[in-house]
This record gives sequence, structure tokens and C-alpha cells, in this order.
Amino acid sequence: MKAENKVFVKSAVMTGLLYAAIMAGFEYSQGEDFKIMKFAFLALFFGLSMGLLSRYNYKKGLRKADKDGSKPISK
Repeated sequence: MKAENKVFVKSAVMTGLLYAAIMAGFEYSQGEDFKIMKFAFLALFFGLSMGLLSRYNYKKGLRKADKDGSKPISK
């Protein structure tokens, strides 16, 4: 696996778990029970979305750097 893909996967997992934990904490403070399937869905959906967006932004930055002839984005 490429180093840049590892970074995208790590960021997707971390943001997904953090978002799901915050949402679970908010629901718990409202008096609702913890639902593992909802937690997993939120973590997967949000993490995948953030991973894809960060990959898109990274690729877009590389294309812009190539077009401008400037220094590419560092890893």
C-alpha cells in the first residue's frame, strides 16, 4: 500500500470514530441507549466520506501544482 493511501485510511478511521463517539455521547446525554449498529454506521459513513474528500483534495492539489509548475504538496 502506498504511503499516501495509508494516511487517507488512517484519517478516515480516526475521523469516523471521533464523529461516532461524539454523536453517541450526545445521544447518551439525551437519555437514549447506546446502539452499536448506529455507532458503526456513523463511523463507517462519515469516515469513508472524509477519506474520499481528503483524497480528492490531495489529488486536486497535485494537479494544481503540476499546472502551475510549483512545488508539489508534501506528504
